[in-house]
Amino acid sequence: MTAFHTLDDVDVKGKRVLLRVDLNVPMEDGRVTDATRIERALPTINEIAGKGGRVVLLSHFGRPKGQRVDDDSLRHVVPTLEHILKRKIAFADDCVGDAAAKIVDGLKDGDVALLENTRFHKGEEKNAADFVEALAENGDIFVSDAFSAAHRAHASTEGIAHRLPAYAGRAMQAELEALQSALAHPERPVMAIVGGAKVSTKLELLGNLALKVEYLVIGGGMANTFLAAQGKSVGKSLCEHDLAGAAREILVKAEKAGCDVVLPIDATVAQKFEAHAPSQIVSVDHVGENDMILDVGPKSIAHVESLLAACKTLVWNGPFGAFELPPFDEGTNAVAQTAARLTVAGKLLSIAGGGDTVAALNQAHVAQEFSYVSTAGGAFLEWLEGKTLPGVAALTQSSQR
Repeated sequence: MTAFHTLDDVDVKGKRVLLRVDLNVPMEDGRVTDATRIERALPTINEIAGKGGRVVLLSHFGRPKGQRVDDDSLRHVVPTLEHILKRKIAFADDCVGDAAAKIVDGLKDGDVALLENTRFHKGEEKNAADFVEALAENGDIFVSDAFSAAHRAHASTEGIAHRLPAYAGRAMQAELEALQSALAHPERPVMAIVGGAKVSTKLELLGNLALKVEYLVIGGGMANTFLAAQGKSVGKSLCEHDLAGAAREILVKAEKAGCDVVLPIDATVAQKFEAHAPSQIVSVDHVGENDMILDVGPKSIAHVESLLAACKTLVWNGPFGAFELPPFDEGTNAVAQTAARLTVAGKLLSIAGGGDTVAALNQAHVAQEFSYVSTAGGAFLEWLEGKTLPGVAALTQSSQR
């Protein structure tokens, strides 16, 4: 049972539904270059409209810092939104006040409107009570479908959920159910793969996962810090030598919790950081002083794959190596393809998230085969760190009036 209410718990017909989505999409020359976040919101928008609700979309865009900035206007997103939704969108050039009220008041059952960037107002990021009230005037209920913004206690993500009856949209519901399955109530054994460049950005994450999983696989540049902490030479590899003590603390914490920390046993090294640079495979005990570790080696891959075959749940954040540069994508690709194969066979629940992780899984052509791939960055990480997300907590605390 979920602790939050969903669209199954409300009759939206005839109601003004303030729907918080994430339309903060990448743009180039006035055009949307990646519509993934818009597509994720599609089921919720269509369901509410199809049931006769009057959909009023709220979103931030860019970082205008409480000022009107034309480049950050959501009107630039309207053509793509209309194309994907296959319907006309009424656009208001403000998210509060007369401009917003005029558009909302003109909606009929099943219509969809988009209000201007919430961050054009300072009250949004301050979660100011008067701004929350102004937003709430245009809705009868609030539906949150922007997990990627749920780690911010802003007016349109958290404040309004205390002002109106609040519900999770389908994308939010799917994200929360996937994450709860992965860490709150997982089928064991659980493996977490954590990669990326720096340990410093993921200390809390590693500390939290060490208490919750059976296998903590560390890859990417951060693995070098752990290898160095064990007294191994990492040559000219990316490494935070000043965090060797923190790495050792995590190893001790994991051992006490019965968590097996899995580090590389061999590596693909090169002396140049570029695609197709001359490379060789060496034991992690024999990295040369001019070598850079740019990927895990075949023995490390085989070890992770053998452990994964015995696991029931996988949580993945961060690649194994410099996956953008072949041949240093082999470790990430191989493990991703194994995880996908186990998932398709019904043997593994696989949850992945974070920008580099999504890019790596797409590059390996397996993202569609994972159980769930989160498009959220900071919110996904904070959830894995064990933090309470304001936008999620507000949904569980809202009174359904």
